[in-house]
Amino acid sequence: MIAVAERRRTRDAVPGEPPVVPLALHVQSLRKRFGEIEAVRNVSFCVRRTEIYGLLGPNGAGKSTTINILSGLMEPDEGAAQIAGHPLGSIEARRVMGVVPQELALYPELNARENLSFFGQLYGLSGGGLRTRIDRTLELVNLESRARDAVATYSGGMQRRLNIAAGILHEPRLLLMDEPTVGLDPQSRRSILDLVQNLALTGTAIVYSTHYMDEVEQICDRVGIIDRGALLVEGTVDELRQSLGGRELVTLRGMFQPAMVQLAFDRMHDVALVRATDDEVLLNVAGAASRLQALLGTASRLGEIREVLVSRPTLEMLFLKLTGRELRE
Repeated sequence: MIAVAERRRTRDAVPGEPPVVPLALHVQSLRKRFGEIEAVRNVSFCVRRTEIYGLLGPNGAGKSTTINILSGLMEPDEGAAQIAGHPLGSIEARRVMGVVPQELALYPELNARENLSFFGQLYGLSGGGLRTRIDRTLELVNLESRARDAVATYSGGMQRRLNIAAGILHEPRLLLMDEPTVGLDPQSRRSILDLVQNLALTGTAIVYSTHYMDEVEQICDRVGIIDRGALLVEGTVDELRQSLGGRELVTLRGMFQPAMVQLAFDRMHDVALVRATDDEVLLNVAGAASRLQALLGTASRLGEIREVLVSRPTLEMLFLKLTGRELRE
């Protein structure tokens, strides 16, 4: 796996380029309403070359609507965006942008080469240049050995990789990815995450929409947390963790009575009860190391403790602090 820090060094030290890397995407005050529902509320963010920007939020947060606006499938009610310096919706912007939608955009009765040939021609590619791009892209997504098999015979992970191939065939400067790993097994997810990191190293800027926290923590240079259409906070993963101060997550596993746990920990200073079930209690604690003995003493009177885990601040903890609800829905 390619470290985010290594990719950031590559981005910030490109030979022949100025120290400040030009923006691949500049989003300014986007708004989109559906009747009385404001699906996107004054969303603004920027993405630089080779940067992976994670758009993190639960289902219904506004991620897909934002991606659909940027890809040209929807028009914003207000706001603007520039893609590699070109206005949103312009022919120039569409030429330098690739899109990997959440739903598969493939023809199952065609094979991989036929699918890519179709999409390549939509971008104006033809002849030997198109064939070379198809060969190179199939190798990149590790599908060259199945290139002439019908897509209907592919596994879910293979179809997702081909879906990405269709979005990167024309070598875009900006790639929009809307939850590309939904429903995949761990091995397929890992393969796609590695592919995304490799794409960023080649110079592609990526907007990566997801509701999987572990994915953005592994691959994203910066993260924007979105909920109810609004971008609540953004920064690097470390910056977002540090915004929680010295709070940590204490996980207690065993046998508990949730109602009693709720009552006991609601009274404790600098201890926030994240979740309580019959077999697990999650606590958001300031200075957990110095308070662990007292916490265990309280918890032991409320049930049987079999396992204790103290972990550093997470994006889930920050999301709960900002919204008061679970990230995954």
